[in-house]
Amino acid sequence: MTTALGELPYITVIALLAIGLYIILVKKNLIKIAMGIVIMEAGANLFLITLAFNSGDRLSAPVFTSQIMGGTPATYSLPTPHALTLTSIVIGLATTALLLSFIMQAYKKHKVTSTDEFRRLRG
Repeated sequence: MTTALGELPYITVIALLAIGLYIILVKKNLIKIAMGIVIMEAGANLFLITLAFNSGDRLSAPVFTSQIMGGTPATYSLPTPHALTLTSIVIGLATTALLLSFIMQAYKKHKVTSTDEFRRLRG
């Protein structure tokens, strides 16, 4: 039971990435594709946070990564993946805003909402 709960974040990461990839590959609406990209970004961020946690007996500062308490390694959370996740969230917000502004401009100028209509503009 405890091993299944320990793997839950990884299962959630796989589910988020699979759902996002499904939406990107199958859906035709540009807004839905943007939502799929955001879901995949959330899966990647959860993966980074999940990798930062190291289980053990006690919570200690991440500086003492080699500290051993009672024969088992101490619990700690690395700060680097947290910083990378924060950076990823900021970059994801900016790219999502840019993607949505491109979609809005395509709708204003050409009245397209799907990938099929967007492809017809090319030829």
